[in-house]
Amino acid sequence: MTTAQGGQQTLGKILFYRQLEPLSIEKHRSLGVSQVSTPFSFLADTHLVPLTVDEFGLAAVCYPIIFDTQSKTPLAVMGLRPGMNVFLGADGSLDPEVYLPAFARRYPFLPVMAGQEGQQQAAEGGDRVLVCIDRAAKMLSSTPEMPFFEGDQPSRYTQEAIQFCKEFDVLGRRTSEFVKLMDQHNLFELTPLALPRAKPDGTPDEPMKIGEYLRIDEKKLNALPKETYLELRDRGVTAVMHAHLLSLGLWPKILSRAARIQASTPLSN
Repeated sequence: MTTAQGGQQTLGKILFYRQLEPLSIEKHRSLGVSQVSTPFSFLADTHLVPLTVDEFGLAAVCYPIIFDTQSKTPLAVMGLRPGMNVFLGADGSLDPEVYLPAFARRYPFLPVMAGQEGQQQAAEGGDRVLVCIDRAAKMLSSTPEMPFFEGDQPSRYTQEAIQFCKEFDVLGRRTSEFVKLMDQHNLFELTPLALPRAKPDGTPDEPMKIGEYLRIDEKKLNALPKETYLELRDRGVTAVMHAHLLSLGLWPKILSRAARIQASTPLSN
């Protein structure tokens, strides 16, 4: 599956952020955010969105939760390929019943680690985070309903957004610790993702492989020594693992939604 980056970031190309700028009163004094009809339409080209482990319980009833094959970042599966998010309507509206990951809810803000010093402080539990905004976000306005600044100080809206970014950083570190535990106990398994196919006469054909992803191996989990399992349980990890495993039963939901979208999309000339 295509990699989607999460957690702490450095400046560069980051999922659905197009024009990152460090938030400053000099450049953004008159800017802020206003309500738009489809605030999450920026997800239209995104089929995988990073999750934190604290979100697994809410996310597991909406879509499969998988792990990236390289970074092992937990990902919410919102489509089968780039350019298709099965939870967005043709007008860019988000399904009101789907859980929206915090990675997307913090938009247009983004916490960015700036240089080695910032990374060192983050590793030691500090909270010095460079907060950026996506200058290309369509909800940004020069006549905002919620300004970034009031006088020479960040507005309440901006302060709350910065606090949310700091809390997300903490969740990101907890997620990294969870992934390390899964690695430590060798619980990940590489799994192919294949689409069912049928022959012209309607009989089943060989599935078409479209990618692969990491999941927790339930057999390995059940084979853990009792002491190890209880240790993981006491650390609150087993509930996260079971939420992930439960979510994998939602692959048919993604497939059926993708099929409906495909069927309603006009063929290209």
